[in-house]
Amino acid sequence: MAKVPLNVLLALPPDDFCAHIGGIYEKTPWVVEQFYAQNLAADLDPSVASATKARVTNVKILFDEIKKYVAEGGRQKQLELLRSHPDLCLKLDPPSSEQSGADAPSGGDITQESRQEQGRAGLSTLTAEERTKFHELNNGYKERFQFPFILAVRNASKYTVLSALEGRVSSSIEEEIACALSQVDKIAWMRLLQLVDCAEGSDGHGGFLTCHVLDTANGVPAAGMRAELYRYEDGPETNGIRTQQRILLKTFVTNSDGRLNGPALKGAEFAEGQYEWAFYAGDYFARYSRSRISGTPFLDVVPLRFGLDDPTEHYHVPLLVSPWSHSTYRGS
Repeated sequence: MAKVPLNVLLALPPDDFCAHIGGIYEKTPWVVEQFYAQNLAADLDPSVASATKARVTNVKILFDEIKKYVAEGGRQKQLELLRSHPDLCLKLDPPSSEQSGADAPSGGDITQESRQEQGRAGLSTLTAEERTKFHELNNGYKERFQFPFILAVRNASKYTVLSALEGRVSSSIEEEIACALSQVDKIAWMRLLQLVDCAEGSDGHGGFLTCHVLDTANGVPAAGMRAELYRYEDGPETNGIRTQQRILLKTFVTNSDGRLNGPALKGAEFAEGQYEWAFYAGDYFARYSRSRISGTPFLDVVPLRFGLDDPTEHYHVPLLVSPWSHSTYRGS
């Protein structure tokens, strides 16, 4: 489904509005329907819809307002929402002719969104040992909590899934309901980002990416360091597994303050996804006579792989580096 500009979305009639984004919460259209009914419906005072359109200026604000209806929906509706999600075993074990009734995975019921999201987790590559462990943990989880294990798996690997399942299966009931609802919100957020574009006439959702490199060995900004920025995109499927392609976006050289001359990404080019900085630290430290004892530097190209989850925010990814160590953090 094609993205719709935010301002166009907010002007749609109820059926079109709900048809476009009503599926962000799995098989639970009432969440989006309630948002529309209380904020944009034609039978409201016109000032209500006008105020909503003035207030909802980016996709994050829209999502924050929609997800309140889940938080305020009551425990019964929340449990129904959790139980509407498919079992991760549906990707692992397609229905067989021997399975029927309550014991059969409802593979035909899985939504296209869930099928695509689960396909990225690589569960089909589980080894026999991993598969046994997964089944034991997953069955124990469902027996304990009475709803399926939910994880926002779009950028997760099978190792992430197994680790999260192992860590959460022993949680208290209240803790796990809160955690599962948080994962549901993350899934809904990722889906919304695939459906809603920035408003017409605006330059992106407002977020941007910056960088700062500090030479901790010499106590100075790392001026003149070359850096490359890559984005990871979905590649072709191989044996049912979605591969990734590493695409070079831009090349930079840090200025006298160790920074870039402006944001690395901004506007429409600043999008959610997985990225990587490649810093040519070995070339930079070659200018200092004591930086290399041999012809092979300990650190040469320093990669930093990171994710951008919110296109409305400022992401600052600095590098603190010496010839022998490096670190980073989410800055501001």
